[in-house]
Amino acid sequence: MPESVQLLATSSSAPSNGDEGDRHHCEPDGLDESERARKIFLTGCDLPAAWGGQAQWRVLETCFGLGLNFLVTWAAWKLDPLRPKMLHFVSISDCHVSAEDVPGHTTKNDINLRPLALQLQAQLWGLTPGFHRLVFENGHVLLTLCVGQINSVLRQQKFHADSVYLDGSGILNSPTAWSVHALKAVALCCRRGTQIAISGIARDAWDALKQCGFILMQTSCGSINHNHTPLKGRYSPSWEPKKSATQRVFAVKQPSTAVVVGAGLAGAAVANSLARRGWQVVVLDAASAPATGASGLPAGLLVPHVSSDDSVLSRLSRSGVRMTLQQAGVLLEHGVDWRHCGVLTHDISDESGTRKALGHLATEAAEWHCAATPKQLEDAGLAATCKALWHAAAGWVKPAYLVRAWLDVPGIRWLGNARVAGLLPGLHGWQVMNETGTVLAQAHLVVLAAAHSSQALAATVNPVPWVLQAVRGQLTWGIDKGRLQSEHHGKNLPDFPVNGQGGLIPAVPSQDGQRWIMGASYERDCDALAVRPQDHDQNLARLRRLLPQAAEVLADKFNPETAQAWVGIRCATPNRLPANGCIATSRTGAEVWVCSGMGSRGLTFAVLCAELLAAQLHGEPLPLEQRLAQALMAGLPAVAHSFNA
Repeated sequence: MPESVQLLATSSSAPSNGDEGDRHHCEPDGLDESERARKIFLTGCDLPAAWGGQAQWRVLETCFGLGLNFLVTWAAWKLDPLRPKMLHFVSISDCHVSAEDVPGHTTKNDINLRPLALQLQAQLWGLTPGFHRLVFENGHVLLTLCVGQINSVLRQQKFHADSVYLDGSGILNSPTAWSVHALKAVALCCRRGTQIAISGIARDAWDALKQCGFILMQTSCGSINHNHTPLKGRYSPSWEPKKSATQRVFAVKQPSTAVVVGAGLAGAAVANSLARRGWQVVVLDAASAPATGASGLPAGLLVPHVSSDDSVLSRLSRSGVRMTLQQAGVLLEHGVDWRHCGVLTHDISDESGTRKALGHLATEAAEWHCAATPKQLEDAGLAATCKALWHAAAGWVKPAYLVRAWLDVPGIRWLGNARVAGLLPGLHGWQVMNETGTVLAQAHLVVLAAAHSSQALAATVNPVPWVLQAVRGQLTWGIDKGRLQSEHHGKNLPDFPVNGQGGLIPAVPSQDGQRWIMGASYERDCDALAVRPQDHDQNLARLRRLLPQAAEVLADKFNPETAQAWVGIRCATPNRLPANGCIATSRTGAEVWVCSGMGSRGLTFAVLCAELLAAQLHGEPLPLEQRLAQALMAGLPAVAHSFNA
């Protein structure tokens, strides 16, 4: 959570800007608000009984409002011994949402909701238009908050809801929102038998709902006010619904056996997402320990990309950074394994781009990026006239620690010194073999997350070529023994990382003391792992352009004869976006997926791609808009069908 966002432990007021308060509130009817939500929505959708014993349950809500319906549903899930393994809650908000929109008075009398409300408040920051995945209960309760108009939002989703909450006191009171077009968008997210609960709509909306295939009846909990009566029902059209190619839901797979090739950030994140959903996962890696490749760098920056046109890369990076911050906050020790400290971006090669970005940043994005303050520029040793961005939702992470935490969960078995050479379809899924033809493992799902090696492995199941580029990077690092400041007359390194053409992380705890890390070089089509003395000189030149004062402090530490180095080979695609999608399927329906090509943004994209892969496999709500998900599949070959088994 950015430093500018604070938990509201005792907030008691609803939004007060015009009609927003009316949109979020029902008129009182003598019931406590949380009790009303239970009676109307949980009872109307036969919950929690309906989800008992299910692997997952998916709820669609048309108006997030104050988040109370989500909190009530989450609390019911938490108290139910027969709860589904995964609870997905998709909610739509047509206005900006923040922590202030979850006031304390809605939960102060409910001891089950109060701690949940505080957890929700902590994640309600930086909610720009689009999709945002909020994570609770160690990843078993997922809230996908969609900021935008209902029609456009639901066109970008791809799942079938098991329960639908239609908030008639809110979004559906808009003439455009309860139009046939809007309700058809809701119907496209329903399966036959999906149960629906409505807090109350005008009588003339009944025909629109029936026209869309819903069978409705009044509930027994009485009217909310004089004009609206609660309803319940189910989706049961008299015709067989047809869906276009863009609306077709992925075939839902049941958890089974999986092999993930590669134990870096991408592979570990995928294995963790699958294991959380009940898969038995074997992770194979050619090295003797996890995270020994590009994911083994001493520390890496976690910082969102910014562009004046808010490009696909920028939007994906914000989603990815949010997810990684959530994971690091739960799994790692702050200040030791990672630090949420903010990052300054000072890119002297693109100051005009920085100016444009500052001019185009939406108000909702202020919790993500803003102009660096004079104090921040001074702390970095930069002139007050410099154009720089401050990223509040950013910091540094030790990737290897995150990889090990992801792999250390039930359902995952890691095997090292297992060099995979190819795949063959078999009677019981895909056989994963080494160079001698020995079968290392077989499974119903294989995910190739082996960085640049994924390209050659993919060719064994799909002959259509696709491009992955090896990119060599060398970091320079050293230990600050506490003498730097005194040796340079008060000049010191900044307290926070600075990013640009290369990046400086000034203080990373290690067994030997505080490490400073600078780099990295970026050499395309090179896979040489030997340390190159000239790269230390290049890293120093980058530091002089980035932070002249810090370069003066550290200059003698870049001596090629004494400087410490780390070298890794990253893997990138031509469009700088990860490659994430299915590339092959066998006669038995077993699939091969790719999750690779994250370049120097593995910390940003690993969780995002893993959760997207899991969502597509299980028919879950997408964690990001469909058009963004499709961008990650653009460079992959079409699915090849193998019938050799």
